[in-house]
Amino acid sequence: MSQLSAEDEAELQSLLKQLLRSINDRISGAPSTECAEEILLHLEETDKNFHNYEFVKYLRQYVESSLGTVVEEETNYLTRGDGQHAIGSGHDTLIHAITRKSRDSAEYQQMMQTLKNTMIMVVESLINKFEEDQMRKEEIHREQQHSQANSQYTDNCSDSDSSFNQSYAFIRQEQLQVLAEQLDSSRPKEVRWEALQVLCGAPPSDVLICESWSSLRRNLCDALTDPDLSDNVLQFFAKSFSSSPLNVTREIYTSLAKSVESSFLSHKLSFPTGSATIDINRPEISRLLKQMRLMNDFQKEVTTFWIRHPEKYMEEVIESTFSLLSLHHEHGSGSPGTENVLEPIHLLALLDVKATWFKKWMHGYYSRTVVLRLLERKYKSLIVAALQQCIHYTESCERVTNETDPQSAEQQEPGSVQRSVYTGKELEYAFFVHSLCVLGKLLIYTNGRKLFPITVKKRRDPVSLTDLVVILINIVYQHPKPLHSDPSHTDSLTPSCLAMEVLWMLCERTESAAECLHQTAVIETLLAPVIALLNGQQVKLKSSAATLPLIADVLARIANTDRGLSLFLYEKNLVVSNNERTFPAHVIVQFTLMLLEKELSSLSDSDMSQTWCGAFIFVCRQMYNTCEGLQVLRPYSLHKAVAAAWKKTSSLSERVPTPVPGATAGTFSHNIRLIWEETLLDSLLNFAATPKGLLLLQQTGAITECVSYMFSRFTKKLQVSRCEKFGYGVMVTQVAATAPGVAALHTSGLVRALVVELWSVLECGIEEVGVVCPRPTPMEPIDRSCLKSFLSLVNLLSSSQAVWELLGRQPLANKSEYTLREMPTSIPDMIDRLIAVNTDAKIHSLFHYEQSHTFGLRLLSVLCCNLDSFLLLESQYNIVSMLLQSQRENGTEQDNDGEFIIDNLSVERNHVLVRVSAVGGPSERKLPPRALQEGEDPYPWPMFSSSPLPTCYTLDPPKIHRDSQDSEMSTFLASFKDSKNEASWMEDCRRQYCKMMTSKPNVLTGKVLADLLEKVVAHLSSSASECFFSPAQYKAEEKTVQSAVLSSVEQLGINTCLRYGSYLKLLTEDAVSDLPLLMKNIKIFLSTQRVTTASELITQQDGYPGYDWLASTVFLIMAGNMDRSLKLLLNLSSLLTSAFIWPARIHASIHVPVEVAESGISPMYWCTAHYVEMLLKAEVPLVHSAFRMSGFTPSQMCLHWLTQCFWNYLDWTEICHYVSTCVLMGPDYQVYMCVAVFTHLQPDILQRTQSQQLQVYLKEEPVQGFKVSDYMELMEGLEQRYRNIVLTDMKTIRNPVA
Repeated sequence: MSQLSAEDEAELQSLLKQLLRSINDRISGAPSTECAEEILLHLEETDKNFHNYEFVKYLRQYVESSLGTVVEEETNYLTRGDGQHAIGSGHDTLIHAITRKSRDSAEYQQMMQTLKNTMIMVVESLINKFEEDQMRKEEIHREQQHSQANSQYTDNCSDSDSSFNQSYAFIRQEQLQVLAEQLDSSRPKEVRWEALQVLCGAPPSDVLICESWSSLRRNLCDALTDPDLSDNVLQFFAKSFSSSPLNVTREIYTSLAKSVESSFLSHKLSFPTGSATIDINRPEISRLLKQMRLMNDFQKEVTTFWIRHPEKYMEEVIESTFSLLSLHHEHGSGSPGTENVLEPIHLLALLDVKATWFKKWMHGYYSRTVVLRLLERKYKSLIVAALQQCIHYTESCERVTNETDPQSAEQQEPGSVQRSVYTGKELEYAFFVHSLCVLGKLLIYTNGRKLFPITVKKRRDPVSLTDLVVILINIVYQHPKPLHSDPSHTDSLTPSCLAMEVLWMLCERTESAAECLHQTAVIETLLAPVIALLNGQQVKLKSSAATLPLIADVLARIANTDRGLSLFLYEKNLVVSNNERTFPAHVIVQFTLMLLEKELSSLSDSDMSQTWCGAFIFVCRQMYNTCEGLQVLRPYSLHKAVAAAWKKTSSLSERVPTPVPGATAGTFSHNIRLIWEETLLDSLLNFAATPKGLLLLQQTGAITECVSYMFSRFTKKLQVSRCEKFGYGVMVTQVAATAPGVAALHTSGLVRALVVELWSVLECGIEEVGVVCPRPTPMEPIDRSCLKSFLSLVNLLSSSQAVWELLGRQPLANKSEYTLREMPTSIPDMIDRLIAVNTDAKIHSLFHYEQSHTFGLRLLSVLCCNLDSFLLLESQYNIVSMLLQSQRENGTEQDNDGEFIIDNLSVERNHVLVRVSAVGGPSERKLPPRALQEGEDPYPWPMFSSSPLPTCYTLDPPKIHRDSQDSEMSTFLASFKDSKNEASWMEDCRRQYCKMMTSKPNVLTGKVLADLLEKVVAHLSSSASECFFSPAQYKAEEKTVQSAVLSSVEQLGINTCLRYGSYLKLLTEDAVSDLPLLMKNIKIFLSTQRVTTASELITQQDGYPGYDWLASTVFLIMAGNMDRSLKLLLNLSSLLTSAFIWPARIHASIHVPVEVAESGISPMYWCTAHYVEMLLKAEVPLVHSAFRMSGFTPSQMCLHWLTQCFWNYLDWTEICHYVSTCVLMGPDYQVYMCVAVFTHLQPDILQRTQSQQLQVYLKEEPVQGFKVSDYMELMEGLEQRYRNIVLTDMKTIRNPVA
């Protein structure tokens, strides 16, 4: 194939044209001719579709037909003989040899010459056709120019088209110089127009780097003012913006801005006021609008790349924009009452009504700094004008309240036909919307707020931040969003929506909310309609039904912040009537109760009142779901009102008539009623966010329904509310701390769901069908996939109340056979399958025996940290015996030296056995680690399979001062007989105690402490003012005492106490019989102090659910003296302190209301733990936040520590100091003690929260290094600040829910 025919040339021309079209984007994006050549030369390397192009396929076929014979002959020649070049290492050598021979052949030279000549002709033909097409287009364009003035306005702005929608040729520098001269304003219009056509066809990159660019740019800006040339200039500018760096485009932009500015100054355009219209198709307005649109598009896009350039470029763009928009400051305001001056800001508002450009400029710190600096120093008039427009709009609406809203006309459906005619009101409203969006963005930044106060016309005083927020609220009052608006209507541009968006933004940021919203004037404005309605006055609102929910929404967002909540609760800044001032919280809750009462008294459902009521209950909810908020709102008994409304609504829902086909009204009202019922349930449920609130919820009788509702949302992974950042984890933990709460969780199905979910991730795992790489074998004892389930169970079973309620009287299945499909669905089932794995049947039923059993042992370790939970497990399931037997079975065969196989399970079992066998604080026992060590002996800790515990796990007991007669406290107590009638003796005693605690705390142990407690309790119980409960009248016959039966839990608790006392060397041999005798006496005495209950709760049956750790502590303090211990406990029972440090004494007590006694919720929880959470939030906020993030609650740990008197968490000396401090200093010191412990643990708590180990750490680890004496000063400070609140509330124990 030596020559190409005419048909081949035509085909080649078509294929080349097709190729150029395919790679048009690559070539047109090249900044120069050289770059375009490089792109074509390397097209095979960069284009994955290279070999699919028809032009390339044609060339390949042509080469094969021309050189095919030569290649075959050369291949046969080189591969003759032994075939050594056919394969192997010589393969590349063969290819190179054939290629070299082929390129040297005559056929190759002839092919290349023919192809070159043919391609030259094809390319010349394409160029000629391109020039003809260009001339034809120019002729058509000239004809269109004459009819352009009469054409309708269409969206033909240059920037809306593709910048590369036509081909263009490269241009030389000499041509650009000629074009610059031809564009001079002195040249004829036809010459300038033709020059613009050529310029638009040239690559912008070549134009912008030419030497004559300065004069060219100046001439282009002059051409912008010519109606016939403006569109072409904009087309060139649009292409330049999209393909040039900022150092060039900022010159174009600033020139364009100056040109627009001069046009506004020269034309002095105006628009009519009121309903008169203006047509933006007028040539002078249309031209400016197109230029402004191009500028606006650049404004919105430039933020994506200007950070890569020097700041001065960005500053030029921003300053030129502000200079243009500040023209309104230099102009007057037109002829008042007839016309207004049309300013650049009006056109910009039409193009970008919500100021997207400004929001983007303010988003990044890099540009925001420059924007705010320029606004402050040079262009504050922009902010003044925006503020003036908002004020003008508000005042005009106040004057004309009966007219149609001015904004109604300009709100168009999205996608509607573009308009060209606007009224004066619409232009002013667009300016108002734009101004409001700009001001809203300024307010959320510190330096933006520093621009205020601002002086405006017709206002004597400058407008402050507070004034502006009040203006926004008034806008909401004047133009509330309708409740049932047309869904096709654009609500985002209504005044109320715009103002609410700004208010929401302010609420979301702490600093902006504090400066703008948390002000007295703002709260007064928000609550003014509420106060008026409370006082029975007429409300000056355009639509109360639409406005009140909006008010409530803002109030709820304010109350959701700490500063806003404090403002509502503690600042008396509202005038209600007769100049009487009150707190905002009281106004809100009174109004809510009024709405609820109206709902209750009405026989027919009112959708409107329910909307109001639900909105204001939600505001109250932001207060009562905090400890401090509930403290303020509790006197109003809001929980009772909400519960009554729920019960009424629920009863109405049960009486729904049978549906009739075609009847929709009944169904609709039923759905509304169901929504209202869920709203009330949700509101009741949120009382459970705090310990005292949970008691109030339990007293309403709706706890089971509320928890079921919570479970339905919990399974859907829904948030608690729009104001909550976390889910229901904290609330589930709070509810699980109490017996009625965990019973409700069990009834709802949540416990079953947690167990099933655990089994699914632990035993079933994820679906691995189709997975290329299987799951790695877990290296951690608790795999990451199981951690969430593990923590959920820890949270659920943290309280001994929960363990007793879920496990009490529940035997294990212990089946002889388990099917592989058999899944546990309850806590006893889970213990049977994962913890009590003591038979081959249980082992074989597990797919992952070691991992699953390790999980169970880890959970058992956490459960056993709670002594009452351990005693129940041991009494019912013989946990210790089972673990010891498993250790024996894990020993080496045929060895009698006690060696054990060290594996993961044996190490875990050993840890649990030591934990439950050794009693003591951080300095009194040593728990073996779970990890192996490096070296020859990886696990140096001795394992054991029978009692007693190896001695290495107990440390030397602390030195206890048994005889300190020479101490100051002993001397003071010796004077007790002479001064016991003096009223000041107790104060002197407390003063002496504090002195000793800070100077010589170790002296306050042993006999001194026993004498001190005995005399102080005797003194207080004999004082009428200090004796809170009726004095104990107890005289039991010896026969009655001896016949009393102690439960297995109590027997195990006695054994634990005796072991600890023996270790501390506090007890004699008689203690073995004296302690059971003491416990029998106390059991008989407390049984006379309890109400007879019909509760179905396990914890409310058969006495106190657990062991009396305080009685055992007193027994050890008294060195095993039963008589002294009993006397002290009987005297203590008449003191208020006993209700909090002695949980067995107040359990189901006759001294509290029957309904509270039957609730099964201890005052230690609903009072002590409640105030611990309250004080933590105020005093140690980081710890409070850490608990919230972890889904755990401080109240759970408080209940745990206090129930067992800090046994296993503090050393014996500190336990004694805890008891003595609470007895001497007052029961409120129990709260301060817990706060002190959390303060001490703060660094560890914050660290463990990050690693998701907080719950396990707090339960398993003792409180290292804590001494009560070190925190006496802290506790005294807390007493001064909070005793009036805490102790006062503790004294309401006789009627806590009144």
